[in-house]
Amino acid sequence: MTTSGLLIATAIGTPFAMLLACLSPAFRKLMPTLLGLAPIPALAAALLADDTLLMFGNAQFKLAFAMDKPGAMLLTVAAILWIASGSYATTWLRNTGHAGSFVVCWLMTLTGCVGVFLAADLVGFYFLLAVLSVGASGLVLQGGTSKALRASAVYLGVALFAEAFLLAGLVMLAWVMPHESLLIRDAAAAISTSPWRDLTLVLLIIGLGMKAGLVPLHFWMPLAYDAAPMPASAVMSGAVVKASALALIRFLPFDAALPDFGLPLAAIGFFDAFYGVVIGLTQSEPKLILAYSSVSQMGFLVAVIGMGLAIGDSGSALAASFYAAHHLLAKGALFLAVGVVATTGRHKLWLVLLPAAVLALGIGGLPLTGGAMAKLAVKPILGDGFVGLLANLSAIGTTMLMLHFISRLVASTASIPSTSAPVGLALPWLLMFIAAIALPWTLYPMTGIGIWSYALQPEILWAASWPTLIGTMPMFVLWRWGKALPQMPEGDLIVIGERALRKVITWGDGLERAEGWLRQWPVATMMLLALALFMGRTLIDWR
Repeated sequence: MTTSGLLIATAIGTPFAMLLACLSPAFRKLMPTLLGLAPIPALAAALLADDTLLMFGNAQFKLAFAMDKPGAMLLTVAAILWIASGSYATTWLRNTGHAGSFVVCWLMTLTGCVGVFLAADLVGFYFLLAVLSVGASGLVLQGGTSKALRASAVYLGVALFAEAFLLAGLVMLAWVMPHESLLIRDAAAAISTSPWRDLTLVLLIIGLGMKAGLVPLHFWMPLAYDAAPMPASAVMSGAVVKASALALIRFLPFDAALPDFGLPLAAIGFFDAFYGVVIGLTQSEPKLILAYSSVSQMGFLVAVIGMGLAIGDSGSALAASFYAAHHLLAKGALFLAVGVVATTGRHKLWLVLLPAAVLALGIGGLPLTGGAMAKLAVKPILGDGFVGLLANLSAIGTTMLMLHFISRLVASTASIPSTSAPVGLALPWLLMFIAAIALPWTLYPMTGIGIWSYALQPEILWAASWPTLIGTMPMFVLWRWGKALPQMPEGDLIVIGERALRKVITWGDGLERAEGWLRQWPVATMMLLALALFMGRTLIDWR
């Protein structure tokens, strides 16, 4: 095995081995102290591995893994978020009574997340995406409330619904791939020449779009992010949801202009970008505001992907990955900031609030932040016409939403003015703040997207400044009279259809029994992994 192959195998194998070790009660008790170490091999692989293909298995069932540029970029920042959030979780778990089940869910989600970023074939991608979905639904369940139970059920239901569309699209794609190949690198070319191209694209976009939180099936996002424990919310909003974005980037054929698909996808993305802002402004809880910000930002990312598909720009994949990488860092850091602020008194609040404000406004494009670099990276794809205008309006809306978040964050401080956050919470947050500021500036020239001298030109800085300045103006009005706005319930659209949904899903005793079963993770984890493996094998058989 080559050095690159060994790095990739260790990246996936480390959290998986730790997950299997949790079958032993003694090892399971030890794992909370090791959560921050589990993603380190993934970070090493992201930085050092090349695109050499690594194969596992035999002729009947074979999985392929490799490192491409978008995957390496996203895995680098995702591993840093997992390290910081795992360290945060170690401290948080000291005050909980269900550390064992949390650790199993955490490691299962981490295994699936790292695996999806590294998966190089259709079977491995689908199998690990299923592992990721099951693990993430378990993380939401760790909130330990009836709200968490409901959110976990909704999350898992939407995930399975999305994966049904995705499986159908992958089967159709596998059917036309040349030389019996199932490699993702051959997938985009196969879509372009497929006689079922349109249907395949529709199925893939619907399946991955639901996982990305596109309206109207976005409601799982605010429900899950609000109900999950803080470290789980951080990795779900940052790393987990980016798996679907990376899949869109890998599967869609950017080399050929497809405006019939790209332009509607961009329109849906921009609708989501504005919808998330509007609903987010009616929320009062910081975690919910961040959740609707994620709806908005994932919509904007999908709009970028759609425009790249419409114009046939092969550089769109790397630019969209860069934008996703910044959002991963900033949003993960802001969720951790919510937890740190909740344990910090107002006398020391500025130590957290000022850095959080910089990151929050950076998502809107504040000059000299990573967000400004991210928006600059995707500007050539969006252009200066009508689509460029929509992008600027989206930046204005995002600035408004982030100012609203900051104002609500101030109101969530600890009741004792002199209280300081525990070091085990504050240090991971500080790590994420530094990473969210420094890494976009580091990656921008390294990836060939652009150079610093261009980003620092006065006209470029002004172009980033005016949407931020305009976005601050309406907030003075909202801060004065915003209380008159109606507050949408979390999940918004699901509330409208909840009565009909309850006719389909039995929430009562059945879900309570399901909760008890799900908490038996040493047994349930292996059963769920076996189910995901079976679904992946089905894809091979249909091939």
